[in-house]
Amino acid sequence: MKTVKTMLLSVSTLLATTAIHGQQLNLTLRQAVDIALAENPTIKVADKDVELKKIADEEAWQALLPEASATATIQHTLLAAEMNLGGNKFKMGKDNTNTGALAGTLSIPLFAPAVYQNMKLTKQDIELAQEKARSSRLDLVNQVTKAFYQMLLAQDSYKVMQESYNTSKENYDVVKAKFDVGKVSEYDKISAEVQMRSMNSSLVSTQTGLTLAELQLKVLMGIDPNVKVSIDDRLENYENGLQLPDMQASASELDGNSTLRQIDMNRAIMERALKIQRTNFMPTVAFVLNGQYQSLYNSNWSLWDYDWSPSASFTISVSIPIFRASNWTKLKTSKLQLSQLDDNRLNTERQLTMAVESYKQNMASSIAQTQSNKEAVRQADKAVSIAAKRYEVGRGTILELNQSEVALTSAQLTYNQSIYDYLVAKASLDYTLGRENY
Repeated sequence: MKTVKTMLLSVSTLLATTAIHGQQLNLTLRQAVDIALAENPTIKVADKDVELKKIADEEAWQALLPEASATATIQHTLLAAEMNLGGNKFKMGKDNTNTGALAGTLSIPLFAPAVYQNMKLTKQDIELAQEKARSSRLDLVNQVTKAFYQMLLAQDSYKVMQESYNTSKENYDVVKAKFDVGKVSEYDKISAEVQMRSMNSSLVSTQTGLTLAELQLKVLMGIDPNVKVSIDDRLENYENGLQLPDMQASASELDGNSTLRQIDMNRAIMERALKIQRTNFMPTVAFVLNGQYQSLYNSNWSLWDYDWSPSASFTISVSIPIFRASNWTKLKTSKLQLSQLDDNRLNTERQLTMAVESYKQNMASSIAQTQSNKEAVRQADKAVSIAAKRYEVGRGTILELNQSEVALTSAQLTYNQSIYDYLVAKASLDYTLGRENY
């Protein structure tokens, strides 16, 4: 609770600061996740479900508490019933009289096996609800993390395209100036202009992608769409943090996976339900205490003048089930459902193991690609400098210059993409393994 309060306080401070500084929110990944956990409605729904299960747990043990009830009745007899036994007639009361009764009942369950098992079942329901809430948080953290990296990729891609467009525009301005004085052909001018317009089109497309990525992140965070979000970071800053995963899978690696944990909890709940069904074959014992004050055949309505007489009794009842055919079929159905759940768990575990292996392979592949792509960016940048110098001295063509700039842009985008692929694969791996170290 202390951690939650600290997180909510930091989120509130951050949102208040945002409102003060013109709706501009500079985010880190941790801040994005904290805001999402505090503001996203799905987390609130999951937490309320846990509270509902706790209330159900209280209701379960309250079934063992004594139950007390009281009734008060007054009956006016207009015409008393008459019985005829062998010609002898007699009244079953008196006409035009009142009968009053005050009764109380106290019932205490002495042995109720179904209630005992149901109390344990509700506690297991609470654990399952808490695991579902944890799963919702893990899923939200995973989505926000990926959306954060997606926006970071879009932001870096936009910067690359902006630089490429600026370079192509500068080249076009130089070529156009040379064309105006007759130093280059019209073909060179047209090629430079085509290159500039192509980069401009790509820049606009990248800007659209950045806007959509920002909107997706804000929706997941549960904040106002009018708030401007920015990330003061670059993907290349994560390069030094790329680490090869442990490729040797262990049996306990999936212990934190929420899907498997929920399956195991559901199995425990089904076993508990099976025990509840078996209580249908067990007796129940209850103690009932009855007390009553009554007054018969009063000719007036003054209750205080009635002659009241008390009576009391208690009952110990034992209910023994002897035969009910549906109890046996319910047991058979529950056992079959347990078997189905075991098969489902085995299949789920195999799929998750394959997914974990895939994420690890993708991470290793992305690391190798990042190292190669970094060298490709260096070589492409060098190629642009050479092509520009060759064209400047008249030994190269505009086509070579354009191709070198396209190659540099492509290398930069690919480099950023490889880092992004690693980060997304790692986020997916953390989610699959149930890690909460965001």
